[in-house]
Amino acid sequence: MTSDIWIALASVVVLIFVSAFFSGSETGLTTASRARLTELARRGSGRAATVLKLTAMPERLIGALLLGNSVANITASAVATAALVKMFGDTGAVIASAAMTVLILIFAEVMPKTYAIAYPDKVATAVAPIMRVIVAVLGPIVLTVEYIVKKTLAVFGVDTENVEGILSAHDELRGAIDLHHNEGEMVKKDRDMLGGILDLKDLEVADIMVHRTKMITIDAAEPVGDIVEQVLKSGKTRLPVWKDGPDNIIGILHAKNLFQALQNSGGDVSKITLDSILTDPWFVPDTRPLTDQLNAFLRRKTHFAIVVDEYGELQGLITLEDIIEEIVGDIKDEFDAVSNGVRKQKDGTFMIDGSVPLRDLNRALDWRLPDEEATTLAGLVIHEAQMIPEVGQAFNFHGFRFEVLKKRKQQITVIKVARIEPLKIEQEDPA
Repeated sequence: MTSDIWIALASVVVLIFVSAFFSGSETGLTTASRARLTELARRGSGRAATVLKLTAMPERLIGALLLGNSVANITASAVATAALVKMFGDTGAVIASAAMTVLILIFAEVMPKTYAIAYPDKVATAVAPIMRVIVAVLGPIVLTVEYIVKKTLAVFGVDTENVEGILSAHDELRGAIDLHHNEGEMVKKDRDMLGGILDLKDLEVADIMVHRTKMITIDAAEPVGDIVEQVLKSGKTRLPVWKDGPDNIIGILHAKNLFQALQNSGGDVSKITLDSILTDPWFVPDTRPLTDQLNAFLRRKTHFAIVVDEYGELQGLITLEDIIEEIVGDIKDEFDAVSNGVRKQKDGTFMIDGSVPLRDLNRALDWRLPDEEATTLAGLVIHEAQMIPEVGQAFNFHGFRFEVLKKRKQQITVIKVARIEPLKIEQEDPA
């Protein structure tokens, strides 16, 4: 072979290497974790900062990468074809086409991209300085290509100027958390905690408040001695006090204030005036976003509020602990009830109190029951059945079978829940 042939083949090798560089750079720069790169940049990594700047202008970066890759591949094919035609005549073109297809596919596409997928951050930070120069040099050509592409797409009604992301930042974080949990890189407790923080923005006070039917309250007309006994039995530090009717909350009794008054009176309850130790109740709307209520608790340096609806009617109460439990899970102390209303049976079914919140069920059992239209399990059954079921009635929906076991007047108190196997669902659908 003449020296010209050797030079041509060496040029092909170099051009394949250049094509591999652009292919690997494309994969590395587009798949690198922006979160990790942002943290590296915060710690002073100039290369990570360069990657973030490059990915901030995706059209220009992709244009430069594709332009460089295309020029390298086309040139390599042309040089190889010319060299092999000299060696083998017209059949050299066929040989060059087959050989270059294999070489480019393996060494210029699959291999560099596979490596970049395995080490995206490493590849991205390694090529960033070179790509910054290439993007700057090819800038005018890439801008021209961008203009042609946008105008062509505009002809077909595609607006590339006002494009919004499909997922919000919260949705992307939620997806990343679920992905890492499914891949075994995150334990369920951590996933639930991080998910609880993200869910706060979608919840209102009414979603997590203690309903008025479960509130422990004090009648202001009762003797102080009886009130002291009730406070001791309740295990609560703060209790709403009502007058002339349970819905008329006139103040909040703090156990500390009550016992301080007992100490000051030498234990003589007859000397204690209830009105003097009550604090003013704080009323909040049931539609207030949970994040706003959390901030309000922090601003007021308190953690107890009475919840009312738009008509001022009592709905329940909410505490700072209730909000924190949405993040970290149930906080139990020696005064909390042991049972959480969920009892698993030997056959794999569950006996669940109707008042158990759907969010708590989903978190504890990894279920996906919808909680948009109902807050509790009983509420979900009523919503789906479009009626108030009788004891013994059963319903299948959302992959579960719900059987009403107990009722108190019109309130569903106990429900048996069993997961339905896909085969059973298919058999029951025709009927």
